[in-house]
Amino acid sequence: MPDSFLPQKDEVKRRLEGRYVGAVPHNQALNLRIADYRPEHLSLALPYREDLVGNPETGVIHGGVITSLIDATCGGAVVMSLVAPRRIATLDLRIDYVRPALPHQEVICDAHCYKVTRHVAFVRATAHHGDTASPIATASGTFVVFRELRRGDDEEGGSE
Repeated sequence: MPDSFLPQKDEVKRRLEGRYVGAVPHNQALNLRIADYRPEHLSLALPYREDLVGNPETGVIHGGVITSLIDATCGGAVVMSLVAPRRIATLDLRIDYVRPALPHQEVICDAHCYKVTRHVAFVRATAHHGDTASPIATASGTFVVFRELRRGDDEEGGSE
C-alpha cells in the first residue's frame, strides 16, 4: 500500500460510503458495507437477510443478489483505481458460480482493478464467506471509464 494513501484513508472511506455505497440506491437497498479498501482494491460485505433468499427451503441468498454484490464491488475497485472521479459503467461481467452461498451467512466480495486504459478498466473479483480459498463465485469484468466532464458539457454526452 503506497505511503501517500495512508493519510487520505479516512477521507477515502468517507467518500466511498457517501458517494458510492450510500448514494447508489441499489447498494443501499442491499445494505452493502465497506469491508476493506486500498488503491485498486475494494471489499464489500453483503449482510444476510431473509428477504434476499432465493430458495426458502435452503435459506441461501439468491444468485442475482450475489451478482449485484460482485458488480458493485468491481465498480468500486475501478473507482479506487482512478486518479480523479469519473463516471463508469459495466461493459461486461463474467461470473462463474463455484458453489452456493451458505445459509444465514454474510457474503464478502473482494475486487481488484488490475489495469486501467484511457477508456476501459479491467477487474477480477471473488465472492466468499471469509475464506478466499473457498469461493462462492469468481468474476472478471470490464468497465467503461467515461471522459471527464468539461465546462458546458451535460451529463448525457456533452459537446464532442
